[in-house]
Amino acid sequence: MNEKNSYGFTTTILHSDRQKNIEHGSVHKPVHTSVLFGYKDARDLAAVFQGKQSGYRYGRQGNPTVSALEDKITCMEAGVSTITFATGMAAIGAVFQALLRAGDHIVSSKFLFGNTNSLWQTASTQGLDVSLVDATAVANVEAALTPATRMVFVETIANPRTQIADLKRIGRLCQERGILFVVDNTITSPYLFQPKSVGASLVVNSLTKYIAGHGNVLGGALTDTGLFDWAAYPNIADNFRKQAPAQQGMAQVRAKALRDFGATLSPEAAHQIAVGAETMALRMERECANAMAIATMLAADPRVAAVHYPGLASHPQHALANELFLAYGALFSFELKPEIDCFDYLNRLNLAINATHLGDTRTLVIPVAHTIFFEMGAERRAEMGIADSLIRVSVGIEDTQDLLDDFSQALNS
Repeated sequence: MNEKNSYGFTTTILHSDRQKNIEHGSVHKPVHTSVLFGYKDARDLAAVFQGKQSGYRYGRQGNPTVSALEDKITCMEAGVSTITFATGMAAIGAVFQALLRAGDHIVSSKFLFGNTNSLWQTASTQGLDVSLVDATAVANVEAALTPATRMVFVETIANPRTQIADLKRIGRLCQERGILFVVDNTITSPYLFQPKSVGASLVVNSLTKYIAGHGNVLGGALTDTGLFDWAAYPNIADNFRKQAPAQQGMAQVRAKALRDFGATLSPEAAHQIAVGAETMALRMERECANAMAIATMLAADPRVAAVHYPGLASHPQHALANELFLAYGALFSFELKPEIDCFDYLNRLNLAINATHLGDTRTLVIPVAHTIFFEMGAERRAEMGIADSLIRVSVGIEDTQDLLDDFSQALNS
């Protein structure tokens, strides 16, 4: 494979390991389990620690297997560098830990994954000011900005109600104001969307979800798109200013978040994620098609009160989804009419699994208000538009007709 050629998404993922020297002609980067890395010359060891020479110091901060996955994610997101973590939440927490300081202000979409919402609650008790806004309109983000605003955070498609942030306009606003724009790309995946195209500074991916895809491994990633001017960012410590300006942000994240907090991705997990990623495009195409079929069927059924899916013309951001994404995603949610109990409905499903996860090869369902969003309370759920009957569906790769039959028969009490 000639690296000068421009290849498609899946071809690039399949052959990315071979773009660097790889042991024994293997097509996958082998699993390196060593925690320590020895050097014949102690000066080389010192040079690696001082950042004057490339190499590995200790397993908590890097590993050849993990580095190969990071290169793969960087290619997916058209970025300049990636750091992986033990989970997706660790990747978001790394931004908070390494790049923000007491007194800083964050503007975040209020349509958030439950654990991210919880993280911002924690941040607000530790000296950070957090404003939650309806990010489907850039005007709401702009109105919330203050002189202390350091970061704007959004998800591409919100989990679980599928609201879509005004990504392009928010990106332009952040670039004009010199504000860090962080985009969680988990629900779309790099196959459906690259946040760099809307000016994102940093991109978060939960590798556990669509990238790994089989519900058998945890991981997260933070990718620098190369668009942000780290030299102008006030929160970079003096010792990281010695790095080239383009490397300062991620150098600080790797030291202050990955090294100091230790949420390290294991080499075994990195290998599983890398192998799973090879079929991401194939899985996403099938899952998105299945999601569209089920959402369309449910939207036409009089026993269903509402279906929230960007692929439907009734979705408030349907036109925006057409403009931004390759497809509409494999996650949707729906509300049943009051006469149908959501728990009884879920228990009548035969194929869909009652489980808290998404991005799996199997179709998963969960009663949102009673489980993953229960902790935030009724008032906050109401602000996010989460009804008590709301069911989230993460659609898998099963045969389409089998899924249609299953979701249809469960409506019959």
